[in-house]
Amino acid sequence: MFEFTEEQKMMRETVRKLGIEKLEPRAAEVDRTGEFPWDLMKVLAENGILQLPLPEEYGGINADTTTLCIVSEELAKYCNTSSFVICIQGSNMKVISAGGNEEQKDRFFKRLSSGDEITAFALTEPSGGSDVGAMKTRAVRQGDNYILNGTKCFISCGSVAHIIPLFAYTDPGKGLKDGLSAFILEKGTPGFTIGKKEDKLGARGVPASELILEDARIPVENLLGEEGDGLEICLSAINITRLTVGCHTLGIAQGALDYAIGYAKERVAFGKPIASFQGIQFKLADMAIQLEASRSLLYRTAFMSDKGASGIERLSSMAKCFAAEVSVDVTLKAVTVLGGYGYMKEYPVERKLRDAMCSLFMEGTGEIQRLNIARFILG
Repeated sequence: MFEFTEEQKMMRETVRKLGIEKLEPRAAEVDRTGEFPWDLMKVLAENGILQLPLPEEYGGINADTTTLCIVSEELAKYCNTSSFVICIQGSNMKVISAGGNEEQKDRFFKRLSSGDEITAFALTEPSGGSDVGAMKTRAVRQGDNYILNGTKCFISCGSVAHIIPLFAYTDPGKGLKDGLSAFILEKGTPGFTIGKKEDKLGARGVPASELILEDARIPVENLLGEEGDGLEICLSAINITRLTVGCHTLGIAQGALDYAIGYAKERVAFGKPIASFQGIQFKLADMAIQLEASRSLLYRTAFMSDKGASGIERLSSMAKCFAAEVSVDVTLKAVTVLGGYGYMKEYPVERKLRDAMCSLFMEGTGEIQRLNIARFILG
């Protein structure tokens, strides 16, 4: 059984107030323009939200997984972009903590402490997202630098990030387990350019871009850990990120349910509010059941992770897979509660449906999660 601390409850209320007053009023415009909202990042930074995962000596609170999940869920009710960025920040700060030495942590955490710089996570390539072993990016050491060649794709915040944990093969002959290495790619690195920016269905405020490396020169001091540590460093973050992403998509769907409930109470048909019709009541009840089941699995796993319990990889795959699919189903139901209005951009539920669909592919597809789950229950 888990229970939120008083600090976590206060954090939820702080984020809720911020979401209602500052973030939600901009959400529709951000979706419409597809422009990254630096003004909202400034709001998050000024309130210490963007820096939550940082150690205390760098202005954060070294937020645990449960706290990051709470913040991700609450932000997503009001602004998909803000929640999405927090998930990315938490993941990459975990990567730097797991693989970085003291000099690297000090160098990069100091830069992130101001909130003026953000991160991206560069793993996926055209040759494979789910099939990480098919990665084609190569890193060859030449003196005090590594020379990298390859292309990353669908990199969220890649075009606006300043600090980018990136993965490449240093010894392909050793395979994924021992041949993959992790680096910090910095904005302005020679040989690094931004390629195609994707025109996405949803999550439009978070740009997804190609990162092109053509003899890009990354200094040796930006290698995280040792050569061959890449997979271990990647996995150290991904189990946590699956939970924060799960809570991110949970928040999107909860926001859709909240709106659908309010609409059903006010919308009159056949002389009375549609909330009085059993068909609508059953639909809303099913949505609430789905979200509560998802919330319980996500926060139980987050709580176990913070307590150092075993079995987190299996449970985080279950929680993320379930949350993403529930979110799509719940937001679709919210659209149908509004009827024809639900299909119109004037109302937020169609945007929330599009945003929810993005979560089907974040941090591993449902198919990959099921393979991971099956490996545990059969092994």
